[in-house]
Amino acid sequence: MENECIFEHMGFLKKDKLQIIAFNGYGTSHRFYVRGRALEDENIDLGHKGAFKLLINTWKRFETDEIKKTPIRIAIDETIILQGKTDHEGYYLVNEQVENLSEYMNGEGWVNFEISFQDTKLKREIINQNRFPGEMLIPSAKAKFGVISDIDDTILHTGVVSSLKWKVIINTMFKRATSRKPLEGAAEFYHLLHQGKAGEEANPIFYVSHSPWNLYRYLELFLTINKFPKGPILLRSMSSFTRRKRSEKPQKQKEITGILNTYPQLSFILIGDSGEKDADIYIEIAKLFPNRVKAIYLRSVSDGRRMARVSNLFSAHKNIPFLMVNKTEEAIAHAKEQGFI
Repeated sequence: MENECIFEHMGFLKKDKLQIIAFNGYGTSHRFYVRGRALEDENIDLGHKGAFKLLINTWKRFETDEIKKTPIRIAIDETIILQGKTDHEGYYLVNEQVENLSEYMNGEGWVNFEISFQDTKLKREIINQNRFPGEMLIPSAKAKFGVISDIDDTILHTGVVSSLKWKVIINTMFKRATSRKPLEGAAEFYHLLHQGKAGEEANPIFYVSHSPWNLYRYLELFLTINKFPKGPILLRSMSSFTRRKRSEKPQKQKEITGILNTYPQLSFILIGDSGEKDADIYIEIAKLFPNRVKAIYLRSVSDGRRMARVSNLFSAHKNIPFLMVNKTEEAIAHAKEQGFI
């Protein structure tokens, strides 16, 4: 008994409280589309300093205790109530037809809602009095185009082309989100695209990454601290790292396809880097959606072989508008020439 008390004091036997994380969703005036995850609250402080505390936080982010197969409730107001259920990994997806959602938009197109555990007899304390806020984006009627951007080595230097990805590991484990620096000029460029040529277009920005959903709050804080335009962040589950078949499309490509299918009236600017598979994915998207891709901007990386491969890829698709970017100023100049900003 004495040992149990010691272990509980150290946090090994203590049962964590429950929470629901709502990932920023996107939809239309008649379609509500939101994802998130029900988890134990690991009490992660993203502002922690010190290598040991950062390492513990990283461990907590990936050693998650999900709340499986439990019903959830979403309230947009007192009259619009939606139901959902978490899966075997604690994730939920609510994809429902709801009329007149645009009536609930703010000036930037965000619809606020509240999510809660429907089963209040889970034998665990639920934080926030079982009330968790969420938001879903409906692009403004003024929007002229959308922007879909990668995160790693596109706006956040991560080192995805480093040997054995060691830089990615070091940066994620031992650097706080508040101390990470964006690539120079990236936030300014995205605000210009968000505002558009007229300055008030509220063009939607979507952030898509191969990173796991475990890093959602980390990346959300990074974008907020560095004043990037607010937008849905679309990641992937840890299980997808091992389950994807060779013939199956990458999760990033599936997410981008879903966005373009949701907004058939919008064309898009795609932004990524030349280090991984962005070029291959974006070319395929441009071919699947003719005349819907206004421009592709790929940041150059310090790997001559990869950059040469990307240049060769686009040389065979000269009808696809493409620019290799060394500095953000080059992309801004091109966007002005094209009348995007």
